[in-house]
Amino acid sequence: MRAAFEAAQAAAEQGEVPIGAVIVWKGEIVASAGNAPRTLRDPTAHAEMLAIREAARILGRDRLEDCDLWVTLEPCAMCAGAISHARIGRLYYAAGDPKGGAIEHGPRFFGQPTCHHRPEVYSGIGEVEAGNMLREFFRERR
Repeated sequence: MRAAFEAAQAAAEQGEVPIGAVIVWKGEIVASAGNAPRTLRDPTAHAEMLAIREAARILGRDRLEDCDLWVTLEPCAMCAGAISHARIGRLYYAAGDPKGGAIEHGPRFFGQPTCHHRPEVYSGIGEVEAGNMLREFFRERR
């Protein structure tokens, strides 16, 4: 999770919402990304999406069933769909997101009958740090 927080901090330094994600394969980080929708002018450039794309490219495959995704905020519905399609084995996230999350909040994507793959999910890892980072980021912009 430490590497995901570092990616989130780097995103914040670029003026992006501080969310970071890393993909781990066989105990090694193969992809790391921070949020970048403004920088890339791409509304799909969430940290999770960028990390999944990079891991798939590096590993040379579209199925990442033996990979873990670590992210600093509960994934949204778009990212949950990508996690499912990529067949990510385990999802670890820090803070829940009552407004935009789709794992334990909102649509609870992995519990839907149309979801064909459900990763193991572990939440709350670094929750306080993630919440503080997000609150500070938005406080500075108000």
